Amino acid sequence: MPRGSDRGRRRTAGGLAFSAVVLTVGVGAGTAWAAVTDNIFPTSNAWGTCSNDPDGGDGDVTCLTDNSQLTYYMDSSGTYELESPDRTAVRSTMNNDYAPTDLSVSYDSSPAFSGNAETDVVYQEGSTNLPSSADGVTWCNDAVDNDALECDQQYVRIRGNGHYTRGLSCHETGHAVGLLHGNQAYPALSKTDSRLGCMVTPVGAGTGLGSNNRDNINSMY
Repeated sequence: MPRGSDRGRRRTAGGLAFSAVVLTVGVGAGTAWAAVTDNIFPTSNAWGTCSNDPDGGDGDVTCLTDNSQLTYYMDSSGTYELESPDRTAVRSTMNNDYAPTDLSVSYDSSPAFSGNAETDVVYQEGSTNLPSSADGVTWCNDAVDNDALECDQQYVRIRGNGHYTRGLSCHETGHAVGLLHGNQAYPALSKTDSRLGCMVTPVGAGTGLGSNNRDNINSMY
């Protein structure tokens, strides 16, 4: 989607001015941030630049999406077509986990794969270029040149045969909006800490976003 000016960042990458907040504090007008840990990119345990990964990615590059208007598309034909249960899993996390946040979530039935209004997140079913240890991966296809933190279009690829669940869809979507694993958060948490919601690894099939991730998303977007 076109870059917007609606985001009030609580930290900047250039000066590494990070803020880790554990107690409830005010964030903007009438909004409270009560996150247990700061697990949205960048943190003092995870910083760098957003760059394009090769097809399939390696999961090492984390990016923010480029604004709060989050559009998504599920491949509907060809090699990476999502089957009906897979589509249900994606809709479940988008409707129940991400739509209630400050992100404005909508399905893009006419996706754009180039230009200045690309569809933000494209979901695929398949295992091409996935590490053998991973059930899913998220990668940036089009980093925003003038902002090293953001990506204009990201891909989520999850294996078939039952791997597409609400929990894993929530996890990979979390990476697409900048959410991190516990060891990359500040202060760091165990990767299995239940307060990380669907950003735990491994993630349960029905695990939702959780309040910590929601508060981090709302504080960023």
